[in-house]
Amino acid sequence: MSKDGIAVHAEAADLPALHETMASVFAAQGNWERAYLHLRSALERDALTAGYNRRFLDQQLARLADGHLSLAMVDIDLFKHVNDTFGHLVGDRVLRSVAALLKHELPHGAFCARYGGEEFVLVMPDLGAREALATVERARLRVARYAWHRVRPGLAVTVSAGLTARPGPAEERLREADALLYAAKRAGRNVVAYPDSEIPGQIRHSG
Repeated sequence: MSKDGIAVHAEAADLPALHETMASVFAAQGNWERAYLHLRSALERDALTAGYNRRFLDQQLARLADGHLSLAMVDIDLFKHVNDTFGHLVGDRVLRSVAALLKHELPHGAFCARYGGEEFVLVMPDLGAREALATVERARLRVARYAWHRVRPGLAVTVSAGLTARPGPAEERLREADALLYAAKRAGRNVVAYPDSEIPGQIRHSG
């Protein structure tokens, strides 16, 4: 636990295994309902970060397809450099920490899921563009301001994000958020890129 109360312990990665163990215990007792709940939780969790995984993301996006939804694709900047410079064990710690920082203080109903590699998705149902941008910007700043030197001297970590708040099928939203993420990278990284509502086709950047 960091001094600002954000949990980033590596032990959190044991959560899926714990759910699997509890599922086995309840199954042995014949309590199939609780065994199923724990097994489902294990299947929805990313093994490294203990956050939600791609499977859970796909399920939720299908469920939320007809509602208003803001969505951000978030990527750790220069993550290969982190692995090459500090090693993969530090890289794993960075992934776990970033996952915890991104999901900290999300609005009610919102969640963070690991999309794959060093990419995460923030899903924010019923959140307008302005509120969604403020949420993603706070998450970006949490990562940038985190005391990474305590993990390893000389380590600094930032994230870039692409945010879309337009209606449309989940697959289209993910593609747009991904394209905006690349725009954020081209803008110099450590920013949030989002469509300019006043000028069609234009992109704005936070940070």
